[in-house]
Amino acid sequence: MSLDIKNIFNNDSEIWDVSISGDVDITSSLDLKESLNSILDKKNKSIRINCENLSYIDSTGLGVLISILKRVKGSGNDIEILDAKPNISKLFKITGLDKIFIIN
Repeated sequence: MSLDIKNIFNNDSEIWDVSISGDVDITSSLDLKESLNSILDKKNKSIRINCENLSYIDSTGLGVLISILKRVKGSGNDIEILDAKPNISKLFKITGLDKIFIIN
């Protein structure tokens, strides 16, 4: 399944709302990285990632999220993961990433 990324800046909360649909794997992780870096180049603020329609993420996708988190944290901001499916939530728990990302 292909990757679809939508983002909008919420002026009220000063947070990027990002929606990811499809699969984040070795073939699509660069697209995710470029998209997230692009929005941070505009406004380096916290990111809220809706994963409701994210079907799959592999280690390269997790690596992208970690590198973006480092950039965001450097500015005192954070990344929140929302509505992840059980298989995605389990991956965050198994890898210990549930301790560095905000998971809701």
